[in-house]
Amino acid sequence: MTNKELQQRKNNAFARGQGNLLPVFIKKALNAEVWDVEDNRYIDFGAGIAVVNTGHSNPKVTKAVKEQVSNFSHTCVMVTPYINAIELAEKIAEKSPIKDAKSIFLTTGAEAVENAIKIARAATNRPGIIAFNGGFHGRTNLCMGLTGKVAPYKNGFGPFPSDIYHAPYPIEYHGISPDDSIKYISNIFKVSIEPEKIAAIIIEPIQGEGGFYEAPKGFLQKIRDICNSHGILLIVDEIQTGFGRTGSFFACERHNIEPDLITMAKGLAGGYPLAAVVGKSEIMDKPLPGGLGGTYAGSPVSCAAALAVLDVIEENNLVSRADEIGKTVMSRLNKLQKKYSAVIGNIRNAGAMIACELVENGDPDLPNTELTKNIVAEAARNGLILLSCGARGNVIRILTPLTIEQHVLEEGLDIFEKTLSSLVNN
Repeated sequence: MTNKELQQRKNNAFARGQGNLLPVFIKKALNAEVWDVEDNRYIDFGAGIAVVNTGHSNPKVTKAVKEQVSNFSHTCVMVTPYINAIELAEKIAEKSPIKDAKSIFLTTGAEAVENAIKIARAATNRPGIIAFNGGFHGRTNLCMGLTGKVAPYKNGFGPFPSDIYHAPYPIEYHGISPDDSIKYISNIFKVSIEPEKIAAIIIEPIQGEGGFYEAPKGFLQKIRDICNSHGILLIVDEIQTGFGRTGSFFACERHNIEPDLITMAKGLAGGYPLAAVVGKSEIMDKPLPGGLGGTYAGSPVSCAAALAVLDVIEENNLVSRADEIGKTVMSRLNKLQKKYSAVIGNIRNAGAMIACELVENGDPDLPNTELTKNIVAEAARNGLILLSCGARGNVIRILTPLTIEQHVLEEGLDIFEKTLSSLVNN
C-alpha cells in the first residue's frame, strides 16, 4: 500500500475531525527516525507531540512492556491493583516539586485536567476557574472551556461549562506584560466573580499549542501569591513540558514555585497511554472514594513503561541532554534569524522545547501562517517531521526525542535550513 492509498482509506473510515497533519503512514520507528510504508525515512522533530522523550521503541521501555504483558494486561487498578502502579506513584511523588504529594493515574492529558478541576472544586467548595488566553488543556467539553483558542478546538462544540474566566497570558513579544495579566485578573475579581469563589487558577508554565511562550521570570510567583491571598489552588499544567523536556524535570522548577496540583501525561510513559494528577496530600484526599478514576486509568502496561522511562531519563542524563539539544538548535536558529530577519521574527527555547515564530516584514503583528504551513509540508517531503503551533498558526515547534543522536539532530537541522531557504528565496 502507498501513503496515498492509505490516506484515501483513512478519509473513508475516519471522521474528518480526527485529521492528520501529514499523509505519511508509519510502519517502523527507532529513536528519532521513522520509516513509512513506502520505506521513506524521516527524522522526527515532533516526538509524537513531546511524547517519546526517551525515543521511539526504546529498548528498556519495550522490554518492560513485554514483561508486563506476559503477566497480565489489565485488572483495573480500582478493583485489584498491582505493584508497579504503587512504585510509579512513589517515584513521581519523589520527582515532584510538591511536598507530601499523592497521585492518581488516568489515561489522557484531558482526563488529568478534568480531574484536577474536580479535585480543586472538591477541596475548596468553590466553582470558579481562571485560565489563560492561548492555553490548551484538552478536547473534552470542560477542557475546551478552559482552552483559550477557538479554532479548531472549540468551533461548533459549545456551550461550554460556566464559571470559567480567561486572562491574557504575558507575552512580551506581543506587547502583553506580566503586569497587564495581573491587572486583568484583578479586574475579573472586580467585575465577574469574587476571588472567594475561585477554586483554582490553571496555567501552563510554557504554553504548548499556544506557541511555546514561557511565563516571564517572577510571573508564576505572582500568581502563587494571588492564590495564597485568596485561598485559591494553583494548578500547573505540565502535560507537554514535563519529564525533562525543558531542561528541568518539570518546567515549574525553573520558576521556584510549589503548585498545589500538577497535571502530566505525554512524556510520562514513552508512548503508552498514561496521565496523572499529583498534588498536596490534603487536597488530593478531599474527593470521596470512587470519585476519581477510570476503567483503564493506571494501566499496568503503561505503568511498567513509565517506570522504565524514569530509569532511562536518569541513566542517560536526559534532563541535561535537553539543554544540550536546545543549545545546538538555538545556535542554528540564531544564524538563520540573522539571515532571514524579515521572516524569522522570534526564536525561543526552554531546553529542548524550541520555537521559531514566522512573520512578514519582521513585524510581530503580521503572522506568516502560509509560510509556516508550507515549511511543515515541504520539510516532510525532504524527510523531516515538523509541527506547527501558536494561536495564529505561525510557530514552528521543535520537539526532538531527548535521546536523539547528535549527527541525526544536525542532519535534521540541515533539512530545516534547506527547506526554509528554498521557500523564502523562491
